[in-house]
Amino acid sequence: MERSVPAHIDELQQDGIYTVTRLELEERTGAPRRAVRAAVGRLKRSGRLVEPRRGFLVIVPLEYRSVGSLPASWFIDDLMRFLGQPYYVGLLTAAAIHGAAHHRPQEFQVVTDRPTRPITVGRVRIRFVQKSANHEASVQEVKTETGTMRVSTPEETAFDLVRYAPVAGHLDNVATVLADLAPQLDPERVVEVAGHFEESVAQKLGYLLDLVGATDRTAKLHAWLTARNPSRAPLVYGPRPFAAPVDPRWNVVVNRTIEVER
Repeated sequence: MERSVPAHIDELQQDGIYTVTRLELEERTGAPRRAVRAAVGRLKRSGRLVEPRRGFLVIVPLEYRSVGSLPASWFIDDLMRFLGQPYYVGLLTAAAIHGAAHHRPQEFQVVTDRPTRPITVGRVRIRFVQKSANHEASVQEVKTETGTMRVSTPEETAFDLVRYAPVAGHLDNVATVLADLAPQLDPERVVEVAGHFEESVAQKLGYLLDLVGATDRTAKLHAWLTARNPSRAPLVYGPRPFAAPVDPRWNVVVNRTIEVER
């Protein structure tokens, strides 16, 4: 028996379900594809549904209508499963989840294993960062209003912030965030995660943690790096990247002044 698409959307929300695919709507309502397409179009125009990716629909309750979408945390796990991509919530968004954010992130940052176009629905913006070794990342499950999502651990987050500094507001902002994130870092876990990154990233992370006064978190990382005798690593790359003083502890070329917001 054919069912109403709007009625089915209401039932899903009543059951605490906020995502559905177009294919699922066709299967569950028994309505023809053309009828489902027309009903979805009307619901999108009214703000009841948004479609972050073609075929994947998010149900928007009345209280979120002015925002134009649910928060990304409510649907990111379902979205990435729909796309068939591994993922974790990372960088500034993960740092904020771990309690380290001087300023609220302007976008929801997700790390995945392939180039992925950003998503904007209403005021919600999702930015994807490509990381080929996504499967090696240290992640944890974090509860959301609709289930769970994968989030990088504090240690993975710290390395990602340094590795992808341009996405995180560059090194000044990274250092500022690290100052808040440092108390969450387990020195032994830092060393475990370091093996999945370039040594230069570990060097720069160690330097920045020392810079913000978190020297109690860097002794094991320093010992790990010392055993590997890494090459000099400039803080930033550009013209004449090695033409600056070298920090002897981390063998980092300090070719940029870091300003930490207190």
